[in-house]
This record gives sequence, structure tokens and C-alpha cells, in this order.
Amino acid sequence: MSLTFPVEAKLKVGSPVQLVLSDNQYIVPLRDLYHMIVDEGTSYPHDRFPNQDDFMDYWFRGKSTVAAYVPDRASAVTMAGAFYLKPNWPGRARQVANAGFIVAPDWRNKGLGWLLGATMLAYAKQLGYRSVIFNLVFSENVPARRLWGKLGFKELGVIPGAVRKNDGAYQDSVIMFRSLLEQ
Repeated sequence: MSLTFPVEAKLKVGSPVQLVLSDNQYIVPLRDLYHMIVDEGTSYPHDRFPNQDDFMDYWFRGKSTVAAYVPDRASAVTMAGAFYLKPNWPGRARQVANAGFIVAPDWRNKGLGWLLGATMLAYAKQLGYRSVIFNLVFSENVPARRLWGKLGFKELGVIPGAVRKNDGAYQDSVIMFRSLLEQ
């Protein structure tokens, strides 16, 4: 079965959601959402928001980027989350994917993270990737680690003290992996 965008779905709370392949019209909403995530400091390595060129490199150049949109109570459509998908390494190891996810605070614990993760896995397999690796899952990001576990990821190892937190203390990061061959 082939995944075709846009993908129409419903979250576990019943809200409709549309997943779209991002292009230039999605840059500003994604940038605004990512700014909020970087400021939280709980899931991405940036200690300050990147400039426009670095943001474009991180989220768009050489990547497939998918955005999730949901209508709010006033029927305005807002970006609720997104993910990028890219090769983790070049050349001979290009078949191992890497992905990054963001979910807006108002849309957490409503099934959007699971939908984005499941969609990424299907899309990665469709694009010919054989596996997915997450190089830097913050150890204290328990909701993310729990979600990836439910989606079949295994924790391969821990990098002690890899991430400096907003308060100056350090936390470990976890490397997580999932094969796409066993699906």
C-alpha cells in the first residue's frame, strides 16, 4: 500500500488532522512552531533559535518534511506538528534514516505524536529506507521515549551527559533504532 499526501486522519481525541508534504508555504508556520520548541529546551539540541539559513538546513534542505494541520474551534487551520526525514549518513549507509519531530504544546497527548511517528515509518519504508535511528533522544523526555517504544524502537545505548539543560545541568541522551525490514 502506497502512502499518498495529503493524509487525512483523526486524532484519538476526534480532531481531524491533515498531513502534508511541506514546501515554501509551510516555512513560516514551521519556523514559528520550532521557535517555541527550541525555547522549551527539552527535546532539541539548539540552545538558541537558529538563523534562517541554519533553520532551512535543519528542516528542509535534503529532507522530506511533513507538517500536520488541524482546525481550531474557530475553524482556523494551525500547524500542530511536523517531522523531517533524511538519510542519517551518506553513501553506503544512506539506507538508514533519521527523523526529527515537533508537536505544539496544545496538541500533545492527543495522538498526534503517534500519528506522525507511524506516518514517518510508513513513508520511510516507501522511500526505500531499511531502518530509522534517532541519535539524540533526551533521556528526560519520557513521553518521547515511551512513544518510540510503542512504535517498535529499541534503545541501543546511552551517551552520558550529552545534553546541557536550560538550568546548566546535564542529562544523558539515548540512541534509539527501529528496523523497517520486519514490518
